[in-house]
Amino acid sequence: MGWFEAVVLGMVQGLTEFLPISSSAHLRIVGEAFGWSDPGAAFTAITQIGTEAAVLLYFRRDIARIITAWFGSLAGRRKDDPDARMGWLIIIGSIPIVILGLLFKDQIETTLRDLRIVATALIVFSLILYWADRVGAKWRELPDLTVRHGIVYGLAQAMALIPGVSRSGGTITAGLFLGYSRSAAARYSFLLAIPAVLGSGLYEAYGALRGDVAGQQVAWGPTILATVLAFGVGLVVIAWLLRYLARGSFTPFVVYRIALGALVLTLVQTGVLAAK
Repeated sequence: MGWFEAVVLGMVQGLTEFLPISSSAHLRIVGEAFGWSDPGAAFTAITQIGTEAAVLLYFRRDIARIITAWFGSLAGRRKDDPDARMGWLIIIGSIPIVILGLLFKDQIETTLRDLRIVATALIVFSLILYWADRVGAKWRELPDLTVRHGIVYGLAQAMALIPGVSRSGGTITAGLFLGYSRSAAARYSFLLAIPAVLGSGLYEAYGALRGDVAGQQVAWGPTILATVLAFGVGLVVIAWLLRYLARGSFTPFVVYRIALGALVLTLVQTGVLAAK
C-alpha cells in the first residue's frame, strides 16, 4: 500500500464509518475502482481504531460517567444508576459480534468481500433501513433501553460483519424498529461499537504483527497514517450526523446506497470491476 492510497482510504473510512452506508463496503469498492488491491479486512479493522478514538473523544464525558457508574455497580453501589445499566447493556450488546466475528473470521476476510455480495447488501439493507425509518415510532430515548433491546441491537451490529450492511446502519435500523428516536439510536450505535470495534482492531493489529493475515499484508506506515486521518474526519462526521438527525431522515442515505449498489453490480457484470 502506498501513501496516496492510505490518504484516500483513511478519509473514506472517516467519512463513512458513522454514516449508515458501510465503511467496509466503501473501502472495498474504492480500492477496486482505483485499481488497487483489496486493502483487506485487517486494514479496515485497524483504521477503525481511528474512528473509534473519535467516538471516545466526542463522548468522553458520557463514557467517563458510564465507566464510573459501572465499576460502582460491581462494588454493590449505584445498581439502579442509568449509566451503570448502560455499561452493562453495552457489554451485553457486544457479545454477538464477538462470537460471530471469531466463528466466521476466514469468511469475513475472504468470501464476504466479493463485490457482488457487498453491492447486494448495500441495496437490501438500505430498503430495510427505509422501512424502519418509516414505521418506527421514534418515542423511546436511551433511558428506555432494556436487556432485550440491548440483545437486539447487538445482533443487528453483528450483521455488519458482512461488508455493505453497515454497523451503524444495522444498529440504527434495529433501534428504529424498537421505537427509538433517530438521534437516540445513533448515539447508542456509537457507544455500542466501542468494545467491538476497538477489540477487532487490536486483534487484527496483533495478527498483522504476527503475519497472520488473510489477503494483503498490512503496510504499517501507510496504515497508521490512514488511521490518523480516519480519526480527524470521523470526529467531524459524528458532530454533523447528530445535528442532522435532529431534523433529517435517512432517505438520502437509502437513495445513495441503492444507487451505489446498482452501479457496482453493473460494473462487475460488464467486467469493469472484478468481483473478487
